[in-house]
Amino acid sequence: MTSTLRRVARFLAPLAIAMALLFALWYLFLVAFPQVGPRVGKSPVDVWRYLFTGSTSHTARANLMDNLQITLRDASIGFASGIGAAVVVAALFVLFVSLERTLLPIAVLLRSVPLVAMTPIIVLVFGRGLVGVAVMASIVVFFPALVMIMAGLREAPRQAQELVAAYGGNRWTALYRVAIPSALPSLFAAARISVPGALIGALIGEWLGSGEGLGSSLIKAIPRYQYNELWASIAVVTIVSILLYAVVGVLENLVLARFGPDAGSTP
Repeated sequence: MTSTLRRVARFLAPLAIAMALLFALWYLFLVAFPQVGPRVGKSPVDVWRYLFTGSTSHTARANLMDNLQITLRDASIGFASGIGAAVVVAALFVLFVSLERTLLPIAVLLRSVPLVAMTPIIVLVFGRGLVGVAVMASIVVFFPALVMIMAGLREAPRQAQELVAAYGGNRWTALYRVAIPSALPSLFAAARISVPGALIGALIGEWLGSGEGLGSSLIKAIPRYQYNELWASIAVVTIVSILLYAVVGVLENLVLARFGPDAGSTP
């Protein structure tokens, strides 16, 4: 148990340092670019006052939390569907090489198309509601996760797969018993990377599609000169993204510590 806690602490310490550096860079940015001005450029103190100690903090905080709930809902659906699809497709590509050779180039070509350029088609097909936004978030998650999970599945120990075959197991059995457990580090690494990606995809979908959530409120705040709301929304999204990354990382360390001391060596 102690070794597991040390492992979790080693993971969380750099994140805490990174968050402190972000706030320092925030201040340095405002100092380095004085032309931004106090009306547009808001410091962490200004954001804190806007959300917690100002005369309208309760209303501002309630509006931000309402939009954040919508964005988290959209991102969570996109994350779950993107990771799930990546696991299924990666398993099929590993089992059927001909399928990979046929479809992977198409996936690479689709990935090269900017999501903003694909948004009109996605909105046309899936609509401007929850489904359309979730599709955009899942697209951001799917492609990086697919590559990482495929690499993890292919690193499964050959001897263990041959042992499954020697006992009469087929390739599906080897996938379930050997490849997927050995790919857990890659799966968790893909999940960690995909959490911020899902939030970005949800924000883009809300901005260009649904008109709800933080993605929409961020854009609407600019023409209304609501720069406190703008900076507060950006700060909250950043902090939530780091916290969700930390949650997935802690879960990763707990699970991989359960499956052996060498598990989780993949970054």
